[in-house]
Amino acid sequence: MDPNAVKSTLSNLAFGNVMAAAARDYQKELLAQEKVQASSSSNQEVDLDDLMDDPELEKLHADRIAALKKEAEKRQEWKKKGHGEYREITEGDFLAEVTGSEKVICHFYHKEFYRCKIMDKHLKSLSSKHIDTKFIKLDAENAPFFVAKLAIKTLPCVILFRQGVAGDRLIGFQDLGGKDDFSTRTLEALLIKKGIIDEKKYEDDENDGYDETTRRAVRSSVVADSDSD
Repeated sequence: MDPNAVKSTLSNLAFGNVMAAAARDYQKELLAQEKVQASSSSNQEVDLDDLMDDPELEKLHADRIAALKKEAEKRQEWKKKGHGEYREITEGDFLAEVTGSEKVICHFYHKEFYRCKIMDKHLKSLSSKHIDTKFIKLDAENAPFFVAKLAIKTLPCVILFRQGVAGDRLIGFQDLGGKDDFSTRTLEALLIKKGIIDEKKYEDDENDGYDETTRRAVRSSVVADSDSD
């Protein structure tokens, strides 16, 4: 037999044995990895079960449910009192309306005044967004007693009531730049500054040109209200 041929055959056999051994090792490694993954998955399932039974998480969940329920009850109570909409009232309703809620915004208006109609538009828009505050309007011509009692001399006049007590007021548009084209957000920022409504978050503040610069400008322009024209 050719010595070179024998050597080649033995070499091939040795290589084949090495490959077979490598294949067996690779298979063992794959099986080991599968066992580790199975064990990890089992541990995760146990961890999830533990979390589901965690008393702290259960308490957080219960607290959240209770808070949501309380908020829903509040909203229902506010709606029963006429919150969430911009309503017209009569002079006979006035005292009950302004004393029946913690925070009330009342617009004294004249049906023929253009600026009163502008104020109506903005207050109506805000009433549905700030349900914790009541928004109402009263025809000044039909409420002479309270117009005199509250020393209202200029319309539109928006008076802010807290716990039934008249506090701040907006006279005309003097705190709104003195122009007719102010935005709803500008009025909103002013009312937030005066503390009669709470600040809300909006996804898009670009529709009416409102931004933080405008908010700061409005807040810095707020001056003490007076009854003079």
